[in-house]
Parts: sequence; structure tokens; C-alpha cells
Amino acid sequence: MQLFNNLLENSLRYTDSGGSLHITARRSGRMLVIDFADSAPGVSDEQLARLCERFYRAEGSRNRASGGSGLGLAICLNIVAAHGGTLRADHSPFGGVSIKVELPLEHDLPRDV
Repeated sequence: MQLFNNLLENSLRYTDSGGSLHITARRSGRMLVIDFADSAPGVSDEQLARLCERFYRAEGSRNRASGGSGLGLAICLNIVAAHGGTLRADHSPFGGVSIKVELPLEHDLPRDV
């Protein structure tokens, strides 16, 4: 639940007023693929590559003044990894950022997770 709450909150916080968030989910083989794609503002290629780093905040509209601490996506990355999945950031076709999560539909987790 924290994963989806963080992704939703992140997209809504950093999307311009009147913007949009598109959430899609589909099955791809044995994986569930969920995409959170928001509208402008976007980030540069350099910023995009660092979005999931702990304490990293992009300059401009996507910054701490908007309430971000630079931990949200890093936490999401760790949650997804603990469940045997992947998370990656990309440019959204709507002008913002797309966060794609892939989670295995069947996976034996270690008991200590």
C-alpha cells in the first residue's frame, strides 16, 4: 500500500495544477506492469537518471519547495526490490515523468522480508 500511496502522492505533488495522471496496469507474462505517467513539468535526462537516488531532488518545479524530501522514489525502489520487482523512471508521453513498476505475479519471498 505504501508503494502505491508514495507513487500517487509523488505524481500529484509534482504535476502542474490542472495536469493529469494516467495509471495503467497490465500483465506481461508472469509480471504485473503498472505505469504512473503524469503531465508537465518534466525533468531533464540527467535529472531523470537520478530520480530514485536517496535525497535527490530535481531543480525547478519538482523540488523541496513543493514538499519533497528526495526519499519517496528511493523508498518505492526498495519496496519493489524487496518483492522481486523493478522500478524505473522515464519521460512520460504526457510531458512529465513516468514511473514504471514491474512486480512478479508469483514469487517466493524470503521469510525475513
